[in-house]
Amino acid sequence: MSQSFASVLGHEFKRPDLLREALTHRSAAQGSGRGRAADTNASNERLEFIGDRVLGLTIAEWLAERFPREQEGDLGRRLAYLVSQPVLASVAETVGMAAVLSVSPGEARAGVAKRATVLADALEAALGALYLDGGLDAARDFVRRAWYHAMVDQADPPKDAKTALQEWAQKRGKDLPVYEIAARSGPPHAPAFTVTVSVGGVEANGTAGSKRAAEQLAADALLVRLPG
Repeated sequence: MSQSFASVLGHEFKRPDLLREALTHRSAAQGSGRGRAADTNASNERLEFIGDRVLGLTIAEWLAERFPREQEGDLGRRLAYLVSQPVLASVAETVGMAAVLSVSPGEARAGVAKRATVLADALEAALGALYLDGGLDAARDFVRRAWYHAMVDQADPPKDAKTALQEWAQKRGKDLPVYEIAARSGPPHAPAFTVTVSVGGVEANGTAGSKRAAEQLAADALLVRLPG
């Protein structure tokens, strides 16, 4: 399966083990017995760390080319949207990530491979593997193909979700949104924060690798639930 996914990435891997690692969820790595396969390094978490940085760089470079007159604030909001979990999960679904991701049998039955967080992480890991094997040009080519529609559909800079939620509350005379950390999990090098935000008696959650990103996801989720 990893070989077929290499064609989706548009790259012939000199080190196919990198792509196999990128497509291995930690549940599969931890449950595969002794030796390197049981080492958490055999899962895609380390490659995800690299891919996250590669994605940020390639998207930032692309935005600077497409919007040469925009200032940092607008470019930053565009970047935050394009590297957000919902966009990553959508791109991952489009390229067929769920079908090639290796998870443990128990997690597979629970539908873990179709979860947005897992898909987003795996896509970043695949991008990390692509960068390490093929360099920045290979990574850039894939990003510009896979993120094309998300990029060109942006007419105006998206509004920051936390800012939009604050404006919603202020316009209606309500107290400002309150953010609280509901849970923290994962190893120190790859933590997962779940944040709850509430306003006007309504609340929503967001989970991400940083508190700031989790707050944004929670705000975005709450905006969907609130009346316009």
